[in-house]
Amino acid sequence: MAYRYYKDNREFIEALRATGDLVTVEPEVDWDLELGAIVRRVCELQGPSPHFKKIKDYPGFEALGAPLATYRKLAVCLGLPADTPIPEIGRAYVERTEGGKPLKPKVVDRSQAPCKQNVWTGDDANLFNLPAPMVHDGDGGRYLATWHMVVAKDPDTGEVNWGMYRQMVFDEKTMVGPVLPFSDMGKMFFNKYVPRNQPMPFATVIGMDPLSGVAACAPSPIPEDEFASLLMGEAVEVVKCETSDLLVPAHAEIIIEGEVLPGVWLEEAPFGEYTGYRTSPRERRTVYRIRAITFRDNPILTVSNMGVPTDEGQLLRSFSLSLEMEKLLRSQGIPITGVYMWPESTHHMVVIGTRHAYTGIARQIANLVFGSKLGPWFHMVVVVDENTDIYNKNQVIHALSTRCHPVNGIHVYEQDVGTPLNPFATPAERRMGKGAKVLFDCLFPRDWQPSDIPILVAFDTVYPQEIRDKVLANWKAYGFSD
Repeated sequence: MAYRYYKDNREFIEALRATGDLVTVEPEVDWDLELGAIVRRVCELQGPSPHFKKIKDYPGFEALGAPLATYRKLAVCLGLPADTPIPEIGRAYVERTEGGKPLKPKVVDRSQAPCKQNVWTGDDANLFNLPAPMVHDGDGGRYLATWHMVVAKDPDTGEVNWGMYRQMVFDEKTMVGPVLPFSDMGKMFFNKYVPRNQPMPFATVIGMDPLSGVAACAPSPIPEDEFASLLMGEAVEVVKCETSDLLVPAHAEIIIEGEVLPGVWLEEAPFGEYTGYRTSPRERRTVYRIRAITFRDNPILTVSNMGVPTDEGQLLRSFSLSLEMEKLLRSQGIPITGVYMWPESTHHMVVIGTRHAYTGIARQIANLVFGSKLGPWFHMVVVVDENTDIYNKNQVIHALSTRCHPVNGIHVYEQDVGTPLNPFATPAERRMGKGAKVLFDCLFPRDWQPSDIPILVAFDTVYPQEIRDKVLANWKAYGFSD
C-alpha cells in the first residue's frame, strides 16, 4: 500500500510551508555561528523550520534547519495533518512498519538521480567547497553532517546500514567523528573491517527525503533501506555511488563518498551534543577519507543543532525507541498500556504505563528494557498505572512525586552499559562506556488493602458522571473559552 510521502526534501519543504511550519529566511546568514544560532533558537522554541536562501561565502547553496524537530513536522513527514496527536502518529508508524512487506530499494539510472547533477572527483572533491557551519561556539570544528545518514555495508553478508554519525571537517579531504562500538556501523567496522585492516567504503547522504531520515534513526530489525520502503509503502529509489558499489537515495541533496580508515585516528570535538551539554573531550576518533562529492543543482544543506531539547535526534529516537520498547514488552505478555520516552529528557527517561497485574511487574519491565539492544541509550524507567496519562507531564510528575516510595520504589542498577556522552558519568565511566540506571516504581503495592490506597482527587475521579457531563456541556456558557 502506497502512503502519502515526499520523494525529496524539496517536496517536504513545500509541505512544511503549507502548514505554517517553515519560514523562508531571505537575508544572507553567516555559516560561522549565525546560522547555527538561528537553528538552536528554533529548536528551543519548537518553532518553524528556517529555509536559508543565502549563505555567506557560498553562492548557490541553501540550507534547511530543524527539519524534523517537532511532532508537527513528523506528522507532516508521514503525510498526516500537522496537528495529529502523538499516539495517532505512533499508530500510523506501527501500522506501516508492521503491516507491510519490506521491499528492496529500486535502483535507478543516474539520469533519473538528481543527486548526480554535479560530480566532483579528484582535486575538485574538496570539503571546503561545501558550506559546513560552525554550529556552536566552542565546537572543535565545522560540522558538515548533523542531519544526514552514513551508508555502509557488511563485507560478508552485504547487509546495508543507514545511521547518523556526526562528522567534523578536518581538512579538504578528511572528516572525523565518533563511531561507538555498540552502534550498528561500529559493530560492522570494528568487528570486521578493522581486524582485516580493510578500509570501509562509506557514503554520507545530506538532505535525504524525510522518511529515509526517520528510517536512519530507527532501531530497525531489518536494513534501514527496506525499513524506509515500509514507511513509504513503496521501494525507495537509490543510485550507485561513483567510487563504490554502495547505493544512496537518488533524490538526496549532497552525497560524500569515501572510505573509513582502520588504524587511523584524528582529533575531533568538542561538540554540543544531544544531551544538552558539551561532554566529549577532544580526542582521537574515526577518520573518513573523501574520494568524491555529488550534489543537486542549488543544493540544500540540512542542519540539525543538538543541545537543550528538542532537536531531531532527541525527538525521533524518543519516538522510535518508545515504539520498539512497546513491541518488546507486548511480545513478553506484559499488560502495558503504553510506552513514551520524553524527548525533553534527551531520550534518557521512559515512562511505561501498565496494569498492576502481579507483584514485581515494574522490576520485570525495567529488566527487559535495560537488557535490550536499546538499553545503552537511556537510564531512567518510570512505571505508572494504567490510569496515568504517560503523555501528560503534569500527571507523570504527580505520580513520580506521590506514588514512588523514596526507598522501596527506587531500584538502582550499578555498573550497567552506558555511553560516553552521559553528562553525569564520571570520567572513568565515560572512558569505559559504563553507566548506572534507575527504576522509579510508581505503583502502589499490591498487598495494600483497598482502604489503604489513597484516592486521587481530580475532576475525572471524584465527581459523578452526570455532574461532569453537565459541567462540560455548560463550560462555554460559564464564560470559559476552552
